[in-house]
Amino acid sequence: MTETELTEGCKHGDNLARKELYELYAERMLCLCYRYCGDVETAHDLLHDGFLKVYSSIASFTYKGEGSLRAWMSRIFANTSLEYLRKKDLLREGLSLTEAGDFPDEPEPDASTLSMELLMHFVTELPSGYRTVFNLFVFEQWSHKEIAASLHINEMSSASQLNRARKLLIKRIKEQLKKTE
Repeated sequence: MTETELTEGCKHGDNLARKELYELYAERMLCLCYRYCGDVETAHDLLHDGFLKVYSSIASFTYKGEGSLRAWMSRIFANTSLEYLRKKDLLREGLSLTEAGDFPDEPEPDASTLSMELLMHFVTELPSGYRTVFNLFVFEQWSHKEIAASLHINEMSSASQLNRARKLLIKRIKEQLKKTE
């Protein structure tokens, strides 16, 4: 089925269309949820909640061309993950300024020899607040203004958390590269 056929089928309550939509996007949306929560079981719960929201709000979806369904769903799953993090008060989780230390500005290491799975694992190890801002900025391509509004922080805090997340990832990548030398 095409995206338009899938959405029309789901809008009319067609369970075959719902099943196909799930099978087509579940793995991608599970990965998205996992990037935010860093826990497989929680990611599965968020996947379930997200699909319930997709099915219940599909009538509001407007097809805008190839890929628009995936983009719309990604936004729903990102927001579902953010709701979970807010509810559990995990967005405040981060490193204190003294724990974080003063990360020097360094060039980014060449991580091309590391697997995507390992790099994504490093992202899931970030403190929740850093991980959330990193995911929203890098993967969802939200602006700091959008992130700040969604997380109820100021734009400078968003930029700061992104910078700290980036530096922590650089540190982990460098440590891993030293191990493989």
